[in-house]
Amino acid sequence: MSDLLLFGKWDTTQVNVKDPSIKRYVNLTPVVVPHTGGRLGCKQFGKAEMPIVERLINKLMRNEFNTGEKIKCYNIVRDAFDIINRRTKQNPVQVFVDAIENAGPREDTVRLKYGGINVPKAVDVSPMRRVDQALMFIASGAEKASFKSKKSIEDALADELIAASKGDVKSASVAKRDEKERVAKAAR
Repeated sequence: MSDLLLFGKWDTTQVNVKDPSIKRYVNLTPVVVPHTGGRLGCKQFGKAEMPIVERLINKLMRNEFNTGEKIKCYNIVRDAFDIINRRTKQNPVQVFVDAIENAGPREDTVRLKYGGINVPKAVDVSPMRRVDQALMFIASGAEKASFKSKKSIEDALADELIAASKGDVKSASVAKRDEKERVAKAAR
């Protein structure tokens, strides 16, 4: 199993998930090509068994330019991981996992209705939703940074992952997390 490297380059067995709550939902099983073909989405909590890099690739396919183009998104993530390795000299999968830990909100709000009045209430976020929202924030932040700009999507994704792994507020995903947690803190 140790000879299976992600994209033929990166070892996922050495990656450490520091946050114990999301450890179950960040699947780092060694695979060469992160493509399950939708086999895992059929059952409840099936996406927890999907490789985390494939989930990022799937999140990148959500905008109008990449819809249904998995190979294009696969190449974007592969090239972004190469850029991350060149800039930080670290395993890019470790940087990606750190970015997920820092970009996922821990607290959110729900709307309760009391006699026709909507009242926001702060609630804790489940670990699976934390990972989902972190991936969504990272993908949307990279897309917004590269849209109508000279920066390529690969560079934007690499910048977003590096900044989010450090917990930098300049990162769009960390800024969105802070905004959600700030609204939840006001609703306590």
